[in-house]
Amino acid sequence: MPKIKYYYDPNTCKYEKVKITRMEMIFDGIMTLSIILFAAICIVVVYMNYYDSPKEISLRKENEKLHFYYNMLGKEIQKTSGMLAKLQERDDGIYRTIYEQDPIPESIRNAGIGGAERYNKLIQAKLSKEELILSTVKDLDQIKRKMYIQTKSYDELLTIAKSQHLMLASIPAIAPITTSESYLSSGFGPRYHPIYKVKKMHTGLDFAARVGTSIYATGGGTVTKVSSSYYGYGKQVEIDHGFGFKTKYAHMSEFNVKVGQKVKRGECIGYSGNTGTSSGPHLHYEVFKNRNKVNPIHYIYRDISEEEYEMLVKLASIENQSM
Repeated sequence: MPKIKYYYDPNTCKYEKVKITRMEMIFDGIMTLSIILFAAICIVVVYMNYYDSPKEISLRKENEKLHFYYNMLGKEIQKTSGMLAKLQERDDGIYRTIYEQDPIPESIRNAGIGGAERYNKLIQAKLSKEELILSTVKDLDQIKRKMYIQTKSYDELLTIAKSQHLMLASIPAIAPITTSESYLSSGFGPRYHPIYKVKKMHTGLDFAARVGTSIYATGGGTVTKVSSSYYGYGKQVEIDHGFGFKTKYAHMSEFNVKVGQKVKRGECIGYSGNTGTSSGPHLHYEVFKNRNKVNPIHYIYRDISEEEYEMLVKLASIENQSM
C-alpha cells in the first residue's frame, strides 16, 4: 500500500494530501529500478573480478592438470626422439655401412605426413589450447613417421642379412680384445705420434692392455700374414675375411696362428704386447674395406651393450696421443 504524504496549507490552516501525478509515479518507479539495477551490476562486477565461481575453480584446476600432463608428454616425446636418433645413427653409421647400403636421406626421414588439411579438424574445433595440441600432435606424427621409416629400413636390412649369412659370419663385428681386460686409449683419426710428437693420421684403434692379454679374430677368415719386426707394427697378424674386409692386429707379443689357417670369429689368434714402434703394451687394431683403412669403431656392434658402445665412441673421439 503506497505511503500517503501530507503538506500544511497556510490558507486553510489544515494538512492536505499531497497529490502525485501518474507521470511522477512512473518517474519515481524508473529511478528506483535504475538504482537497484546499478547496484546489482556493481555487485556482479565485483563478484566476477574478485571471486571465482565453482565452475571457474574447477576449470582452473583442470587447466593446471592439463599443463602438467602436457609438460610430461613433451618430455616423453623428447626422450623418444633421442632414442630414435640413436637407432638412426646406428642404422646409417653401422648396419648400412656393413651391408653397403646408402644411408636413408634426411629429406625422407624428416618428410611430413600430409598437408595442413590433416589438422583442419583440430583448428575448426577452436579448442582452448589449440597451439599446444597442434604442436604435440605434429611432434607425435613426425616421430611416428620416422619410426615407420626406421622399421622399413630394418626390414630391408633383415632381408639382406638372411641372404648373406656367410658374410655376417666373416665381417669384423666384435672388439678384438675383451673390454674388461683393456681400455680404448686412442681412436681413429689425427693423433699425436708417441715417438715423433707430431700429429699424424692414426689408422686404427689402440687398446691398452697387459702383455699377454688374449687377442681374438673379429670375424671369420683366413690368416694371410704373420710377421715380426723391431720397428713399425712389430709382431702382427692380418686376416682376410672376404667380401672386401681385412683386419690387422699389431704390436703383439706372441702368435697363436699361422699363415693359411682358417679362423672363426672369437678365436684367439695371439697375445698383446709392446713390440715395434710402441710406447707401451697395447693392441693396435685396423679394419680395411676394399683396401681402404676405415674407422674400426663402426665395426664393433656384437656382444656389446648400448652403454659400452657409447663409451667406446666417446673415448675414440678424444684427440689424444696414440700408443
